[in-house]
Amino acid sequence: MRAALEKPLVVAAAAAALVVGALLVSSFIRAGDRALLCSSIFSSSSSSFSSSSSSELAEALLHYATTNVVPQQSRAEMRISFDVLRRRAPCNFLVFGLGHDSLMWSAFNAGGTTVFLEEDPKWFQSVTKASPALRAHNVRYRTQLIEADDLIKSYRSEPSCLPPAAAPLKNNHRCRLALADLPAEIFDREWDLIMIDAPKGYYNEAPGRMAAIFSAAVMARSRRGEGETDIFLHDVNRKVEKMFAMEFLCKKHLVGGTGRLWHFRIPPVRGNETSASSEKSFC
Repeated sequence: MRAALEKPLVVAAAAAALVVGALLVSSFIRAGDRALLCSSIFSSSSSSFSSSSSSELAEALLHYATTNVVPQQSRAEMRISFDVLRRRAPCNFLVFGLGHDSLMWSAFNAGGTTVFLEEDPKWFQSVTKASPALRAHNVRYRTQLIEADDLIKSYRSEPSCLPPAAAPLKNNHRCRLALADLPAEIFDREWDLIMIDAPKGYYNEAPGRMAAIFSAAVMARSRRGEGETDIFLHDVNRKVEKMFAMEFLCKKHLVGGTGRLWHFRIPPVRGNETSASSEKSFC
């Protein structure tokens, strides 16, 4: 979710700021998109106006109307997640990665719970200092991108990486793909939407998104409540993202996508629904 480098503070930058403001705000408050804004500032259980939601929305509008940086995701890519969030908000929304679009996602889910996980401590400090209201955690990963091929080949030899033993993720240190040490609130909630746009995965020593994809799949499959989990994976043009998506999120659950983003909808796997032929496989 890193934004592109800021343009020089000249006329081009001012023009870029207007474009970004139009892209991330104006296009979402046209007549056809007002439903989400309404659901963001009014809770589903009350018709009274939420001052905290109003403040969050106002802060997001101000930010995107005055910024001169461009989020990584395109408008078409963001629209896919936006449409699902419009239908499900207020909800529990887990986002892997902090960026200049974080305020937008949090504001659109006003009344719900939006939590961000970021691995880069300097970037974490920068974003949370600028937007202290964001609910975010700095987390560490046990993997490196250079290990991706070995992990995809060897995970089946570790029982704690396979269903149903892969769940719960908490304290599952035997499986290197499991994010076993996330903050307690991540394990205490069931997530309706999960967006994977981090950690970094473009050089060998980077954490890669292998563990994020695996852990999101485990969270979705082990959901106890009603409903399915919508998972959005960005940068599927890259080998690792595509390979791990097909292994753990599954082609049969792929319901949409555009550009570099895929949308999966994964149902929970109940104990009595698990067959002998499928219990040791994610797909």
